[in-house]
Amino acid sequence: MSLKAITESAIELLEALIATPSFSGEEERTAELISDWLTDHGVKIRRSKNSVIAENNFSDPSKPYLLLNSHHDTVKPNNAYVKDPFKPEHSEGKLFGLGSNDAGGALVSLLATFLHFYDRDDLPFNLLMVASAEEETAGPNSLRGLLAELPPIELAIVGEPTQMQLAIAEKGLMVYDAVISGTPSHAAHPNDDNPIYKCIEVLSWFKQLNFERNSEMLGAVKTTVTQISAGKQHNVVPAAVNLVVDIRVTDAYTNEEIDAYFQANAPCQMTPRSFHLRSSGIEKSHPLVQAGIALGRETYGSPTLSDQAALSCKSMKMGPGDSLRSHQADEFICIHEIEEAIPLYIKLLESFFIQLKTKTL
Repeated sequence: MSLKAITESAIELLEALIATPSFSGEEERTAELISDWLTDHGVKIRRSKNSVIAENNFSDPSKPYLLLNSHHDTVKPNNAYVKDPFKPEHSEGKLFGLGSNDAGGALVSLLATFLHFYDRDDLPFNLLMVASAEEETAGPNSLRGLLAELPPIELAIVGEPTQMQLAIAEKGLMVYDAVISGTPSHAAHPNDDNPIYKCIEVLSWFKQLNFERNSEMLGAVKTTVTQISAGKQHNVVPAAVNLVVDIRVTDAYTNEEIDAYFQANAPCQMTPRSFHLRSSGIEKSHPLVQAGIALGRETYGSPTLSDQAALSCKSMKMGPGDSLRSHQADEFICIHEIEEAIPLYIKLLESFFIQLKTKTL
């Protein structure tokens, strides 16, 4: 197929994906659409629940694997939508619809790129295409849960809206359930251990918290109290105040180091929900990144989380669209962004592969 034909087919697939609800954990129908699209183009696929997996036609287990990954689940549309979130609508060069920007544009662009290389028998890497489920919720059937079924991955490109710039570092995430304990009592009686009043000091501690080490690409670790709850009756002082604390972790710290700090210093009880969403990335000197820079791409550190956090290999995030549009009402992607992304992905990989062959020679 010509590049033009592949691009047109990818955009048609994106329209079909927009028209098909695919909330996290409910992606069966979009998994079928992606499977059928690949099969119709002669690609051998396999399914793992709602994720779709394919390897290039001349895959060789002796070669390393390069993962091309993006997700086909979406969040639920918010109440500010004016347009029908499930109606793909073209207007002024934009394609509107839920999941168009996050991350449908990147997904179909990577699928088209994979198809371009599918029948090549001279690749120094095996290409492993994974259209994954449950990314938005980091669920058990997301890429994280799928890794045990995949061959060892040496390198990855994760498709997310980055305006086709190179996100070579991504913050990790730790979420804490925090408890400020006090003494319950009747509101009419004296109580010097009211946990709601103790909140003032605790919240101030979180607001002023600064970790010593900063990341070159990602800046400072960011700590934010995002939820607070306490009390059920107007005349009863509660026994505790519950907080939820969101920590965006950089590559300057491991998640374990962050937890050790809180356990030793926090003015309240803190319980981490998990440790698996780690900061990730790739060095700027890596040949894949250098290939992107040679194509006029810029590097940066991403504050948002993706399936990249599940990977232990070198990885970068790159895709058409703008992260600022994600999860907003009347989401859209520009058609020209997809038309530019596919040949750019292809040039990136071609340049990277040429570098590898040159070094081998």
